[in-house]
Amino acid sequence: MPTSQERNKCIFISGGASGIGMETAKRMLDHGWTVGCYDIVPVEWHQNEDIEEGQLITGHLDVRSWEDWENAMKDFTSHTGGRLDGFFNNAGVIIDGRLEDQDPERIQWILDINCVGVTYGAKAAHPYLDRTKDSVIVSMGSASAIYGQPEISTYSASKFYVKGLTEALSLEWAKNKIRVHSLAPLWAKTKVAEVNARSTRTLGVRLEPGDVADVAAKLFAEPSFYDKLRVHHGVSVPDKVLKTLADFSPDLMKRFSTKLLVG
Repeated sequence: MPTSQERNKCIFISGGASGIGMETAKRMLDHGWTVGCYDIVPVEWHQNEDIEEGQLITGHLDVRSWEDWENAMKDFTSHTGGRLDGFFNNAGVIIDGRLEDQDPERIQWILDINCVGVTYGAKAAHPYLDRTKDSVIVSMGSASAIYGQPEISTYSASKFYVKGLTEALSLEWAKNKIRVHSLAPLWAKTKVAEVNARSTRTLGVRLEPGDVADVAAKLFAEPSFYDKLRVHHGVSVPDKVLKTLADFSPDLMKRFSTKLLVG
């Protein structure tokens, strides 16, 4: 049962039409938060859900457009009195194949969404997060940012960007008391995993979108003391183990172990 304090809280989710964004939205609704689900495609999953009037706000957002970000944030916060307790910077895409075979326009597309879009999102959300006490931003990273992954090189590189941006903002926004995190799961059963990459074949696609959403919702609604201290968060035991090993391994060992895992 949501507390009265939770019922006053709100979260904006990019990429909220499906997958991890949708599942996170459902969990935050269960916590009693007002949820904004914005996406480049229509958000329709809620049509058969029993949701209180005004608890779910939906809208259009192309994360590549700064104007769209400004308009979406203004639209959502017009329903929340200017508050923004949480921001899930979730929208992302993937392309696969060897770099020399990738279409230059597709490379630009993935970088515009995964890098520029994530940066625009953080910038657009900042003034609203800044005026809301104990606000939180969580960006969608990936375990592919532990060490660069073959056959998804541009995707992997874009997630290194998310990792670096998250670390920088965790320091930059500390004075504003904005808590900054990223999620770094292995493959989950979303459209992102529908690629012909070695790591999907060797490691498998074992996580459900809801598994990732559970961790995201916990960071927003009920984080532990240690959750608040950690910047990057794994989801499954394997990705947590891989990250811990990587933290204490030289690059040569990380390269060797990655080669063993993905071939």
